[in-house]
Amino acid sequence: MENRKKVFTTTLEYAAGLMKDKLEAEGIDTLILNQRDSTYGTFGTIELYVLNEEAERAQKIVDSNQEEE
Repeated sequence: MENRKKVFTTTLEYAAGLMKDKLEAEGIDTLILNQRDSTYGTFGTIELYVLNEEAERAQKIVDSNQEEE
């Protein structure tokens, strides 16, 4: 994933989905990498990645949405 940058990390599936929807509503293609393991309990993270050229704009959207929560 050398052409993508991580812009958001969470342990909550619904938070990842909401943030993905917000980024895609702004026209930013978003990839979710779910590293959670539910075999022995729920641990791990869910990460959102965007293309490098969209990373700065995406990070501003993520930051502004986290301030609202």
